[in-house]
Amino acid sequence: MGKNYKESAKLIDKSALYTPKETMDLVVKTSKAKFDETIELAISLGVDPRHADQQVRGAVVLPYGTGKSVKVLVFAKGDKAKEAELAGADFVGTDELVDKIQKENWFGFDIVVATPDMMGVVGKLGRVLGPKGLMPNPKSGTVTFDVTKAINEIKAGKVEYRVDKTSIIHVAIGKKSFGAEKLIANFHALMEAVVKAKPSAAKGQYLKSVSVSSTMGPGIKVNQAKVLD
Repeated sequence: MGKNYKESAKLIDKSALYTPKETMDLVVKTSKAKFDETIELAISLGVDPRHADQQVRGAVVLPYGTGKSVKVLVFAKGDKAKEAELAGADFVGTDELVDKIQKENWFGFDIVVATPDMMGVVGKLGRVLGPKGLMPNPKSGTVTFDVTKAINEIKAGKVEYRVDKTSIIHVAIGKKSFGAEKLIANFHALMEAVVKAKPSAAKGQYLKSVSVSSTMGPGIKVNQAKVLD
């Protein structure tokens, strides 16, 4: 542990559960790196992701975005390809993009969008895109004929959340430079979406723990009973 981390840790009571406002004030205060640290949210859920009916997955547009410039790849053809280009997609194509990814191991993009008629082509990349969480999915709005809407939302700060095999959701909700107010707004938007996405098959306590941390800083526990306050 570095000097900055130790100094930051002194500001946090590990046994305490903080309100969202207290948490964001603290995470900004404890972000001491010389670069603009990313603020990350970790949500432990009372679900068993091994069961299909307890999967938690979706997407939400954060009011203030993530602070990251996102490169969007769109699989589309004809008029939809032209529409994607006009909407600001960084890469647009069909089979040639599949070849580039497969043969050159190219991943110069952050999110993949596809029109439904292209999923047969995109399916060839399932083993490559799947493990990286890049496979287009209707639930996250990345399989759609409305490519303009999809691209606009992504560029505006849309983030995808998905519970992993350890029942935890990890999502970036902004940068230190946002300040506490904007981070709180992004935090609330994401938590509202996750709470609404609770599977009916999930029993017992749904939000087991919620914590926030900066890239180089210590974790700060949020009072899960007050995440929407």
